[in-house]
Amino acid sequence: MEFAKVGTSQMLLLVVGTVLFIAVPLIIAILWTKKKKEKFSTILVGAATFILFAILLEKPIQNILVFPTLMGLSEHAASKFINARPILWALIVGLFPGVFEETGRLVAFKTVLRKRQNRETSISHGIGHGGIEVILILGLTYVTYISYAFMINSGTFGTMIEQMATQAPDQVSQGYAIAEQLATFSVGDLVVNIIERIFAFMYHTGASMLVFYACRDKKRFWLYPLAILLHAMIDGFAGLQLAGVISVSTVVTEIVIAVSGSLTFFGAYFLLYKKDADKELA
Repeated sequence: MEFAKVGTSQMLLLVVGTVLFIAVPLIIAILWTKKKKEKFSTILVGAATFILFAILLEKPIQNILVFPTLMGLSEHAASKFINARPILWALIVGLFPGVFEETGRLVAFKTVLRKRQNRETSISHGIGHGGIEVILILGLTYVTYISYAFMINSGTFGTMIEQMATQAPDQVSQGYAIAEQLATFSVGDLVVNIIERIFAFMYHTGASMLVFYACRDKKRFWLYPLAILLHAMIDGFAGLQLAGVISVSTVVTEIVIAVSGSLTFFGAYFLLYKKDADKELA
């Protein structure tokens, strides 16, 4: 089984992407904690929040409800009902990350971070949450892609696909898609990933500020459901595309992510964080 070789330029881009998506979040975390004299443990709590609520809790529960076959389970009445209704499917797929991740922030600020009332805590948590997402979703993915690229060029990737055809035939098409993607990987693909992650990182930092102030002031608790709504809208938009309800170009998708991430971050920063700082100075 032959696949198109992954060229030197594609390999270099994958290496560059790996370094960026792993090193940059760590550098931001270190520079921020040093400049603001913040505890690095707050960054780690933010990272742990994402791992616990988004990966260990959200994904398995979502899979059981919507994608039971991914868990080795049979389709049930609820999953059949949801999967037969694309708009409902998109709404649920969007709502899960919103509820779990924003609730994770709430729990973190109410428990392990409850004694850290300085406004910098909100950004530190967001850096940890958004940073670990970048590392896990793209950093480690790029590491995997590099290993696949070496396998393709050495001829062993085809053997893996042949084994997959007998053990997990439903994943064979995904293997072919990855091989094609790696062979044609371009600067544009890397740039799109970078831009998308920048604004996703900004969203997470902004959302952490929203939930932090929701916990800090009972009169502002409405910021917590607002964070859920914003998160659900972003992921729900992606869900509508995956469900085939809407079809838009990559440019439009990136614009939506950019606008959402920017509004969440700058809105939270200037209306909450900056105002808080100005009050202290006054």
